[in-house]
Amino acid sequence: MELNDLYTDIILEHSQNSYNKKVIENADITELGHNPSCGDEITLQIKFDGDIIKNIAYTGHGCAISQASASIMIDNIKGKTKKEALDEVELFLKMIKKEITDDNELEKLNDAIAFKNISNMPARVKCAVLAWHTLKESMEK
Repeated sequence: MELNDLYTDIILEHSQNSYNKKVIENADITELGHNPSCGDEITLQIKFDGDIIKNIAYTGHGCAISQASASIMIDNIKGKTKKEALDEVELFLKMIKKEITDDNELEKLNDAIAFKNISNMPARVKCAVLAWHTLKESMEK
């Protein structure tokens, strides 16, 4: 199996699996993210235990890329501190912009590395970064 096929399988698995797509009761943060160019829309809900992301989920609709990216992001940051989550957002965005291409550094992103070559499809970049930008905006308020 080629690496691109593996990445495609990861994206499909996360876009079709809805275990991170749910409502969190009494969330500490609720943040809406919208991509006007294609209509993708997500709402992130985050519950903290001090500075730790205790629970995080999303609702909304969109293409397979935006939904998979949101799910993968959630898997990556649940249980991390706000700072660790924001560091991961920055790493992901730098990967998308091809500012960081070192695979050893990018391995920290786990399954999110599947979006490494999304910049080769400019129309899909906004889909892939929607959840990540939404998380960043929610944490910076």
